[in-house]
Amino acid sequence: MSYPPPLYTAEQPAVSATLRPAEAPPDLVYPHGVEVHYLATGSTTDGLFGLYRWEMPPGVGGPGCHYHRTVSESFYILSGEVRVYDGTGWKPAHAGDFMHVPPGGLHGFRNDADEPGSMLLNFAPGAPREAYFEGLARLAAGEQMSPEEFEAFLLEHDNIYAEEPSVGS
Repeated sequence: MSYPPPLYTAEQPAVSATLRPAEAPPDLVYPHGVEVHYLATGSTTDGLFGLYRWEMPPGVGGPGCHYHRTVSESFYILSGEVRVYDGTGWKPAHAGDFMHVPPGGLHGFRNDADEPGSMLLNFAPGAPREAYFEGLARLAAGEQMSPEEFEAFLLEHDNIYAEEPSVGS
């Protein structure tokens, strides 16, 4: 494996770094208290990746078993215990644990614990996940979608829900 072609070809380096302070307010708050921080969106990274910090209160569910066709997704647990689905079952993940899911890989996450949990979500390449997160927040707040509209919403955002496979099948 070698390095990809250069993305920056100017003669002089650029002053282009961005800093987001840890105390910056969340970009999105779900009705059940999940806070989402848009650390680096696909639009700010020229589509290279998207990075989000999820702060989950105790006992808050998350997406069940699903997969993506166009992006990989990685999880890095910052604090608490987050249950992650790795395609074979729901596993406890703690601070410092990491899970990478290639495109097509079954996965999910939730906070079943009695304590808050936080994690980083990384999508590569940087798909516009913000519209998906914001759509889910509107649904959680009571916005209605017909089954056909919801299916189109999931398809638009490359979220394909699946049955959890039986172990050993």
